[in-house]
Amino acid sequence: MWVGIFCEVTEFALMFAVYFVARAHHPEAFAEGPARLSLLAGTGYTLMLLTSGWCVAHALHAMRQGASRRSLRWLFGAFAFGLAYPVIKLFEVRWNLANGLNGDAGVFIVTYYYLSFNHLIHVFWGLLGMLWVMLRTATGAYDAGEHSGLEAFACYWHATDIIWLMIFPLFYLLG
Repeated sequence: MWVGIFCEVTEFALMFAVYFVARAHHPEAFAEGPARLSLLAGTGYTLMLLTSGWCVAHALHAMRQGASRRSLRWLFGAFAFGLAYPVIKLFEVRWNLANGLNGDAGVFIVTYYYLSFNHLIHVFWGLLGMLWVMLRTATGAYDAGEHSGLEAFACYWHATDIIWLMIFPLFYLLG
């Protein structure tokens, strides 16, 4: 899992490099860009992902205490909050397109789509991983002594959160 997380961080480091090069060459577009996006959507993503990560941390804690049913309930909560991310993304993209924020809307919007859709892919992978961990938890594959799969998943999910916490201010707040 650590190799996968390292690859994910490396991938996003390269994408952030693209962001900063584009920002350096088009400072006006990046200064005006955040006002074009929906701060409500960006805040919604942030709250949903952080709450999902909080639930995953509680699921891991419950499993360490041998409370697999409680762990599974926390994982269901984590999945529900995590699933809100692509749902909000769907509404945001529809709003963006209705307001002319498509591939022709300039370098800021193209860079935003580049980073945020790559992040969305990682969220989808995480949601699939969460379903797998939920299935393993429900079938008794984890207990207080052996839950390395749940722990590995939690590391991935938190890495995905941390990456979002870098994307959010760059696109929604900093002008």
